[in-house]
Amino acid sequence: MSPAAELSFDWHDPLVARVAWSRLAEPGDARAGRLVAAVGPSEALRAVAERGATADGSDSGSAAWLARYVPRLAVLDPVRDLAAGRRVGARVVTPDAEEWPAGVDDLEVPPLCLWAAGPARLDQVARRSVSLVGARAATTYGEHVARELGHGLAERGFAVVSGLAYGIDAASHRGALAAGGTSVAVVAGGLDRPYPRGNEALMRRLAAEGAVVSEVPPGATPTRSRFLQRNRLIAALSGGTVVVEAAWRSGSLSTARTAERLGRPVGAVPGPTTSMTSAGCHALVRSGAAVLVTDADEVADLVGRLGADAADEPVSPRTVLDDLDPLTLQVLDALPVRRGRDLPSICRTAGVDEGSVQAALGRLDLAGLAERHGEGWRLRRHPSRAPTPSR
Repeated sequence: MSPAAELSFDWHDPLVARVAWSRLAEPGDARAGRLVAAVGPSEALRAVAERGATADGSDSGSAAWLARYVPRLAVLDPVRDLAAGRRVGARVVTPDAEEWPAGVDDLEVPPLCLWAAGPARLDQVARRSVSLVGARAATTYGEHVARELGHGLAERGFAVVSGLAYGIDAASHRGALAAGGTSVAVVAGGLDRPYPRGNEALMRRLAAEGAVVSEVPPGATPTRSRFLQRNRLIAALSGGTVVVEAAWRSGSLSTARTAERLGRPVGAVPGPTTSMTSAGCHALVRSGAAVLVTDADEVADLVGRLGADAADEPVSPRTVLDDLDPLTLQVLDALPVRRGRDLPSICRTAGVDEGSVQAALGRLDLAGLAERHGEGWRLRRHPSRAPTPSR
């Protein structure tokens, strides 16, 4: 009997085989990904069982590298993993499923399958979504901006994707949920292993109202390498990535770099120039890798549909002075504050002829900016009370 025949599960079933691979190989494993893509998950498992099990490591061919999976093969039980997933409301999304988010196929090493819990369909999320990421040790300013961005983007129909970490991630999720929108958390461990523990309630809410996604099966622990691979998935699941706060060595910068490699737009929120928590954001903008964004309108303009999501040009409030021509402004500058100044004196100070000064004074009087005082003219004492000229 061949080693493959001794496997304790139906390895011919493509779904079961992919679940097995999600336990067998680490996220981002390029060799495993190429093997499964070339021969399918079931044949790839057979190759591990029949060739890897007999490799002693001395062969420089394929059997040698397949041997790395043998220790996990001995305890592999995808049926048990599927049952554990069902207990936490998780489903397995495979590349041949309608729900598969096509954008993740742009990754150098796409996921072999995704574990997902929650009502949000991943394919629909990927069509209109933004990843908001940043520092765990965020400032009050950063968390405020993240909440505002999450809320504003959700109001505009974008799903908000992040990583469930403390700081910027959690604030982004909460902002989207507060607006009644969809938010998706991509986690580094199994869906039955809330991490960090302090965000367990948030994770449950996301699983009830949005989605929680992982590449690894239930029971898998979050590790440093899995966090890095999680970051690439956050970038691939959305139409663009915005870094709200990030220090020089922040892990969220790896999410931005992945988005850039995938050809997805990257935005960065500016912070105080003295804040090390924003140094990574400033570096992204300075290098040209990111566009500076300050609110949800600008993020939607960056990531959304051309034209439909374009941000309006910022408009500053108009004042009475905006409607004055240069000559009238010149006369206004020549008026005293206290005692009235006669016409010849105003002409000399303004450098304007008498006829032009008289016409300008008339306009300033109508605008509520100048008034007669004695034999001359001065600035009106309470110009704020004057009506704005009709336009």
